[in-house]
Amino acid sequence: MKIGLYGGTFNPVHLGHIGAARFAVEYLGLDKLLLIPAGIPPHKQMDAGTPVPRCRLEMAALAAEAIGPRAEALDIELRREGKSYTLDTVEAVRKMYPGASFYLLMGTDMFLTFHLWKDPEKIAKRCTLCAFGRSEKDTEELFAVQRAYLREALGAEAVTIVLPHIVDVSSTWLRERLAVGKGREYLDRAVYGYILREGLYGVKRDLGRLSLDELRDAAVSMLRRRRIPHVLGTEETAARLARRWDADEEAARRAALLHDCTKKLDREQQLALVRQYSIPLDAEEEKEEKLLHAITGAAVAEHVFGATPEMVSAIRWHTTGKAGMTTLEKILYLADYIEPTRDFCDLTELRTLAFSDLDGAMLLGLEMAVRDLGERGVVVHSNSVRARDYLKGKQP
Repeated sequence: MKIGLYGGTFNPVHLGHIGAARFAVEYLGLDKLLLIPAGIPPHKQMDAGTPVPRCRLEMAALAAEAIGPRAEALDIELRREGKSYTLDTVEAVRKMYPGASFYLLMGTDMFLTFHLWKDPEKIAKRCTLCAFGRSEKDTEELFAVQRAYLREALGAEAVTIVLPHIVDVSSTWLRERLAVGKGREYLDRAVYGYILREGLYGVKRDLGRLSLDELRDAAVSMLRRRRIPHVLGTEETAARLARRWDADEEAARRAALLHDCTKKLDREQQLALVRQYSIPLDAEEEKEEKLLHAITGAAVAEHVFGATPEMVSAIRWHTTGKAGMTTLEKILYLADYIEPTRDFCDLTELRTLAFSDLDGAMLLGLEMAVRDLGERGVVVHSNSVRARDYLKGKQP
């Protein structure tokens, strides 16, 4: 197994880090890349406004998802007391992955001063060094000299990579930009959304009054990467349906963006929100974990993001439906069901009907959902049955 170790303060982690890591994974054929935020770096002072370890780890985890499925964030240095020396990290990771070969990833400046690190010869025996360069013209001459020196002095194996289309930005400069309301374009959307939600680096917003673009970033930061296309697809489908049925398009977009905002939480985290917001659950909801995210998501949408009662109700009922739904509730239910990435069954008829007969589409969608759940042996919530029967009673 080939494992890349990519450490740094990641304060914040930006597109330059993500692009370099992505390229290294493919170039080196890595099976795994570990993104390792430093606890107390030995070579520099952390700024007074540096986020707490929990926040830097979460940003690194979001960046790892952006890099790809072979990447993950590791908190090994954040948990360690004292300064974060690379050799300690290498030794710890070698115990975690015995028999693996390791590639230590670093930028140009770190590579050119590697011989000045603590115990460089020991690190070199345990890892292949891998340095990123901005362009061959700028770095190869220096890289060649350093590669030769490290091989001669330390017996080090070194690989140097010239990165195409590198996002050339320093974290220090980026922090300054963020503090004055700029720099968003240098960050992955989910990372920026997390910064926005946590109020890091002087990015202070009233979460109850976010613009639509800001809410989109915040929502994306709360999702697993694979769910982002679904939520954005639901937003666009909800907007189209709102225009078709003369509903409030912005309300439809906001409800759609937040409808899965607690989806990635586990059962204990969901129940903690139920207790925090004093949410009553019926017997069916207490048993079925998959129903909880609509309930807790509605509460977060209301209490954190200032969603209106109409949006809150649409999020609350987007999974089961209920009898006597409002237009916005129907729009979100259907948008969640038929957005373009959905491919679990043939949705051709339902997608067409949603734009010609809203109630007819709701009835068909509920019938399909009830049938599908029954075939899979999943208990159908009574609200779905009541919603279906209510609509059947409205049929001529």
